[in-house]
Amino acid sequence: MDRREFLTGSLAATAATLGATGLQQARAQQAESGNPARFRMKYAPHFGMFQNLGGEDPLDQIRFAADQGFHAWEDNRLMRRGEEFQTKFGKLIEKLGVTMGVFVAFGAKGSDFVKKTDKDYQNGLRDRMKQAVECAKRCRAKWTTVVPGKVEPRMEEDYMMANAVENLKVMAEVYEPHGLVMVLEPLNWWTNHPGLYLRKIPQAYMICKAVNSPACKILDDLYHQQIQEGNLIPNMQKAWKEIAYIQVGDNPGRKEPTTGEINYRNIFKWLNNKGFKGVIGMEHGNSEKGAEGEKKVIEAYRWCDNF
Repeated sequence: MDRREFLTGSLAATAATLGATGLQQARAQQAESGNPARFRMKYAPHFGMFQNLGGEDPLDQIRFAADQGFHAWEDNRLMRRGEEFQTKFGKLIEKLGVTMGVFVAFGAKGSDFVKKTDKDYQNGLRDRMKQAVECAKRCRAKWTTVVPGKVEPRMEEDYMMANAVENLKVMAEVYEPHGLVMVLEPLNWWTNHPGLYLRKIPQAYMICKAVNSPACKILDDLYHQQIQEGNLIPNMQKAWKEIAYIQVGDNPGRKEPTTGEINYRNIFKWLNNKGFKGVIGMEHGNSEKGAEGEKKVIEAYRWCDNF
């Protein structure tokens, strides 16, 4: 199916979902934006999410998503894709007016991050972040994800925090001259990531306050936080000064909004009212396979975006 052809069909599906009043609002929004389907928020798909409708070529998937009104993108594996691809990617999203979201710059597999602060270890952190800076330049990126590894069961919590803060300060020093931001992602223990050090928004907030750098902020993945602690909007409100990036996925299942218990239309409305202009990463799977499942993802975001 041609991308432009699908655009017309998507608008028709939106009409069926929203009714006449909602469709009028959607059309008014689309006409104002210059793109007949442009979303008001920067929802960011990822590679593979639209591979049936957009094609196997990953760059064609970005073009397809832009045609449907998505004006952001994210890719956790971008640092692994090679300089040639990164350069092509950066030029394409710049041409399309697509904002680059996060890629993973650092994800510790063990507990070294919370127990080591020696010179050799910190020099390794600097080298890794310098590599991420070069990737960010090629890909027009501002935010990169940092996951500070696992807990050290033989160490007191306060010592782990002190070490994490010291290491993050070293990493922030590399980013600050370039205006880049590493966003710390708390991940849930109960379903996906047992044993990781960073798991709650208040914990991430305390760490960011201690690092005290514009290059160290929070990535609030609402899927993980619904499982870990809930209380999503109040926790965002309390940590708002340190939150730079949002990711979403419904729970249970980690699929698109409207498939689980989280009221994402209300959350997107709240974010919009807060004046959030950043990226909302679509870090979830599709609830149905194939082209029909991809259409369902688009329609879900169209519905949630109509607040």
